[in-house]
Amino acid sequence: MKRRIVVSILCLALLLTLTACGGKPVETIPYWKSDSPAMASIISYVDAVTDEKSASFVPEEERIAVFDMDGTLYGELFPTYFDEWLLLYRLLHDESYQASAEDRAWAQEAEAALLAGEPEPDSPRSSAQMAAEAFRGFTVEEYRAYVRAFMSQPVTGFENMTYAEGFYLPMIALVEYLTEHGFTVFICSGSERLLVRELVADPLGEWIPPYHVIGSTFSLEASGQGEQEGRKYSYAPDDQVLLEGNLLQKNQRMNKVVTIVDEIGIPPLLVFGNSTGDLAMAQYALQHGGRAYMLLCDDTVRDYGDPETAAAFEEACHALGIETISMRDEFETIYKTDAVKTAFQSKQAA
Repeated sequence: MKRRIVVSILCLALLLTLTACGGKPVETIPYWKSDSPAMASIISYVDAVTDEKSASFVPEEERIAVFDMDGTLYGELFPTYFDEWLLLYRLLHDESYQASAEDRAWAQEAEAALLAGEPEPDSPRSSAQMAAEAFRGFTVEEYRAYVRAFMSQPVTGFENMTYAEGFYLPMIALVEYLTEHGFTVFICSGSERLLVRELVADPLGEWIPPYHVIGSTFSLEASGQGEQEGRKYSYAPDDQVLLEGNLLQKNQRMNKVVTIVDEIGIPPLLVFGNSTGDLAMAQYALQHGGRAYMLLCDDTVRDYGDPETAAAFEEACHALGIETISMRDEFETIYKTDAVKTAFQSKQAA
């Protein structure tokens, strides 16, 4: 008799663990800690907007989720943004390219500071414009191949991980979870869009096609266009599309709202970011009844976090009604399991 009671209690406990109050299996998102407040909030919200009987129901065609990339889907602290590190490589280490003396001097100072864990010096002009100029004359295909080749290099600051693998596993799982619940997912990044498309193609391409990637924009031209304006030139059979060498728009802050309006057409229901550069699109979502979540760079063991910066950002987010996600406390893992954090200085010494 006692044994039956014990078995019954165990079965009841298992049932309660596996089912929610409505009888549904308890949903979780892979790589998130089971007690994550943000995961519980996201799942609760998704349940509400996907339940046709709920007053919060949102039709599938209006379920738009927008993610920043650097620091939200992908690491930005080894030791800086991927596009910035690519630029430094181009200016300093690519023997096929001769940078100007001014750009090279800045790049040398910037690389040394970043590898020493110090703030990057101000650039004499926009680093995004420098990048546009550094790849002037590349075809779109050549540029994407260059990005792809750089992606295969080992990540600075980690062992057993390439730049192609520097994605946050919990956030990839979140993208998959949202698409499984009828969300259309976009990336709205400050990095250049062709670069972003190449970087996300393998880990996220199943859920985020290239035409759902928004980013900063480099000017393009036809190889035979010369000095003619694009509106007056017809693309010829033997033309190729080239990077023309100018930055048209840096996709940050208010510009993220503008590109969402221009390229998506409806306000997002969910926004995910990690910095003040993402607050504008977060506010835009809140203004239209959506919800926003910001990652906190607070993990100093598995990543190069900054708890002081994270605490200040968390306070600012909560004042605006934006929820936060602690990478330290809410992610079961961050990167691939065999990635080992090292020190930037060891790379510099090598």
